Amino acid sequence: MLRIASRGVATPVVGLAAGEGEPEGRGLAAGLMAVTALLWSTGGLAIKLVPMPSMAVTGGRSLLAALLLLALFRGRLDFRPTKPFLCAGLGYAGLLVTNVVATRLTTAANAILLAYTAPVYVALLAPAVLGERTRPADWVFVAVTVGGMALFFLDRLSPEGFWGNMLAVGTGLSYAVFTLGMRAGRAGSPVSAVIAGHLLTAAVGLPFLVRELPLSGEAFWGLAYLGIVQQGLSLALYVWCIRRLRALTAICIMTLEPIFNPVFVALGYGELPGKWAMIGGMVVVGAVTLRSLAAARR
Repeated sequence: MLRIASRGVATPVVGLAAGEGEPEGRGLAAGLMAVTALLWSTGGLAIKLVPMPSMAVTGGRSLLAALLLLALFRGRLDFRPTKPFLCAGLGYAGLLVTNVVATRLTTAANAILLAYTAPVYVALLAPAVLGERTRPADWVFVAVTVGGMALFFLDRLSPEGFWGNMLAVGTGLSYAVFTLGMRAGRAGSPVSAVIAGHLLTAAVGLPFLVRELPLSGEAFWGLAYLGIVQQGLSLALYVWCIRRLRALTAICIMTLEPIFNPVFVALGYGELPGKWAMIGGMVVVGAVTLRSLAAARR
């Protein structure tokens, strides 16, 4: 799960917890933020290994994540259907669905790294949606990132792999929509939009999940890990950590996610990204990271 916000194009998820730079617990927060990044990066391997259709996986994962988050954040939620709330919730549901399906159709590396193009859409849409100016340096970043994205399609792809790549691009677009909604509704309860996205995804995936009942032990424990640990617990950790870390520190730590995601899949599933995808991934992650560092310093 990546972190994108319109304040400087790419930073940790905006609005889940306000405030940063509090001195207490910074060391522990940095360690737990690294744990969070590693938990998010295991999603690709877990999705590959759960023996169920993609929509059943995404529905079951989101159902468990929503239930856990509702319990953890009860009393601090606000589900009023404002435009920013609806935008963020629908965007988050879109990225959850497209990411799981893309991970099944293409390589996990392609799925996560193409999703990292989301700041491109934020840079393009933020002036019209939020009235936030896109700087000249942002357009250089957009050009570099789009060039890196194009490299993913130079590898020899099966029809399924091509559509998996296209869905991964859709993940990036969905994340941009989510980010814009979170930014516009930052005065409310943005974590509520995350929970709403999970609930919507669970509702869409529930018919597919019901068809798989009764679940095998492997499917049950795989869904339990994805929903409770990889999504629910990791988000709770993130909310706690981001209150205690500077944005620059959080950005640097969270770049572990796109690095280790394909590593875990290669070790646990034997899947390797193509040559051009590896080059494109380095371009995309490098551009996003440098842009995030520059934004954080500002």
